[in-house]
Amino acid sequence: MLQQALMFLLGLATLVIGADVMVRGASRLAVSFGVSPLVVGLTVVAFGTSAPEMAVSVGSALAGSPDLAIGNVVGSNIANVLLILGISALIAPLLVDEQIIRQEIPIMIGASALLVVMALDGGISFFEAALLFGLVIAYTVFLVIQSRRASKSTQDEFETEIPTSKWDSHWAVQLLLVVAGLGMLVLGADWLVDAAVSFARAFGVSDLVIGLTVVAVGTSMPEIATSIVAAMRGQRDIAVGNVVGSNVFNILAVLGVTGIVSGAGLPVSEAARNFDLWVMLAVAFACLPIMITGREIARWEGVVFLAYYAAYTAWLVLQAQQHESAAGLLGGDARLRDAADRGHPGGEHDPPQRPRHGGRLSGSGPAGCLPERLPLGREDGTRLIV
Repeated sequence: MLQQALMFLLGLATLVIGADVMVRGASRLAVSFGVSPLVVGLTVVAFGTSAPEMAVSVGSALAGSPDLAIGNVVGSNIANVLLILGISALIAPLLVDEQIIRQEIPIMIGASALLVVMALDGGISFFEAALLFGLVIAYTVFLVIQSRRASKSTQDEFETEIPTSKWDSHWAVQLLLVVAGLGMLVLGADWLVDAAVSFARAFGVSDLVIGLTVVAVGTSMPEIATSIVAAMRGQRDIAVGNVVGSNVFNILAVLGVTGIVSGAGLPVSEAARNFDLWVMLAVAFACLPIMITGREIARWEGVVFLAYYAAYTAWLVLQAQQHESAAGLLGGDARLRDAADRGHPGGEHDPPQRPRHGGRLSGSGPAGCLPERLPLGREDGTRLIV
């Protein structure tokens, strides 16, 4: 178990560092080829925040654990709103830009509702995944076109987000950073998925629960770090925009690419269809009235968000424990039924039965007698025929 825990932490660290390295290299490379910082911020950096989720979900699907892929995205979206915005609002009340309320939140709600509808029939097909990916391309193109009308202050704000230094100013170094970052993402995702599946097997819980909790929070580390730092620096509108944009990309880009790469789409478990997807949709809707009233997320609302997330996580843990207990009881019943079918209704240590016609005592019945299974009769379900 210690080995799996170390592998999980090492995989998580490799994911986060790899995402940062890849975004840095790709951002500098795009600017070197004449792409404006604003477009880079809306495309490369936006995709980069969802890179850990992308790597883990694709790796899970290819490894035969689609529940982990679905749980990762759904759990990340729930954690982004309830956990990240909750913590950020505790640091400082979060301001909400009018464009986020008018445009980005409705898009997030629409993407969440579309995912729920797609999953109702038991899975996301290859064509539905292709549709999701097509929508994220259209969304990105829309943002780029919209950015052309952005004010000078907005463009300057995006320009400050692009890292600048001398050591990576050459395009060859930037390309090397992109390749190294992608390699770290793949390697980190492989380690994290293997460790997460081992955790699920060891604790007797499903891949979905592990994906909704531990993996979801782990892959949301870039968003957590970005939002908390932004709140501490007084850039309170960035924290909200980062979370909303990440949720849109998680649904459209991550699940779209994962479903396409898997070749046959993604099955969605009954547990996710009946509860977790609806929680994700409810959380998306909950952003709208809170952000409209006063156009900010107050500290007390951050406390409410954190309380909801704690309650949701506790419910998942309790459900997992009940499932494990039920599985243990069912396993015991199955062993008893199997023993009865073999003529050992009491298990290994049967009480001795009364001898008939001078027969000897035996744990499985008198000598020369054949146990026969009856639908009704004795409590042990057998009778003896000489």
